[in-house]
Amino acid sequence: MLSHFHHNCDHYVLKVNDKKPLASKTRISKRVPAWLEFLSPSRTIPWVKWRAGSRWRAKPLTLVVLVAGLWLFGTGEGLLVVSGLGVSPWTVFAQGLSVQLPVSIGLATFLTSLMVLLLWVPLREKPGLGTIANAVIIAVALQVTVWLVPAQTNWWVALAMVLFGIAIIGVGSGMYLTTNLGPGPRDGLMTGIHDRTGWPVAWVRLGLEASVLVIGWLLGGTVGLGTVLFALLIGHAVGYALKAAGAIAPY
Repeated sequence: MLSHFHHNCDHYVLKVNDKKPLASKTRISKRVPAWLEFLSPSRTIPWVKWRAGSRWRAKPLTLVVLVAGLWLFGTGEGLLVVSGLGVSPWTVFAQGLSVQLPVSIGLATFLTSLMVLLLWVPLREKPGLGTIANAVIIAVALQVTVWLVPAQTNWWVALAMVLFGIAIIGVGSGMYLTTNLGPGPRDGLMTGIHDRTGWPVAWVRLGLEASVLVIGWLLGGTVGLGTVLFALLIGHAVGYALKAAGAIAPY
C-alpha cells in the first residue's frame, strides 16, 4: 500500500496457497448459496496463467502484469495524495518524511522501502524480483501522478479521486500479488514478524500501520477522510481484484 500492501499492497497480505486448490470451492458451495459465493471477494491469492514459478524468473506476460499492477498501485496512491483528503498509513509516513527532509514524496516513498528492506535482514526474509520492482515502480508512479494531476479544491472531485484511487490500488494489488514474484517491502516486514514471533498477521499489520500512521502524522503527513476510507475499503478492493484475476486467467 500488502502495500506498498500503500506500499503495500504491498500493504495487503493474504494467505498464499503453495498448492493449487482443488476442492475448496466445492466445500464452500455447500455452505453458502452460489450467488453469495460469486459476490464475495477472494480470501486467497489464486493461481493464474501468468504466475511465476520462481521469484527471480518470469515470462514476458508475468513481467507485463507485474509492472502494470505496480504502476496502477502507485497511481492510486498519487491520487490520494493530490486529493488532499488523507492517504494510506505508509504514505502518511512518506509524506511526513518528505516534509522533514525535505524531498519529493516519490523519493520519500522509495527511501521508506529501503529502510523497511533493511529490517528484513534480522527477520531472514527473502526478496524477489517483485520486491525490487515494488520499491521502484510504485515510487515513480506516485511521483508522476503528483506532478501531472493538479491538487483539488472541489471536495466532491477530491472524494471521487480518493474512491477511484482506492479502486485502482486494489486492481494493481490483485495483478502484482498473482505474479508470485515476491512480496513488497512492507508486506515482507509484516509476514517476517509473523513468522518469527507467531503473532497473528492481522495484529502485526494493525500494529505496523498504526505506528507508521502516528509517526507520519507527527512528521507532517496528511490524515483525513481518505485515510479512513482506505482502511475500510482496500481489503475488499484487493479481494475482488484477486477474484477477477482468478476468473479471467485460471491456471
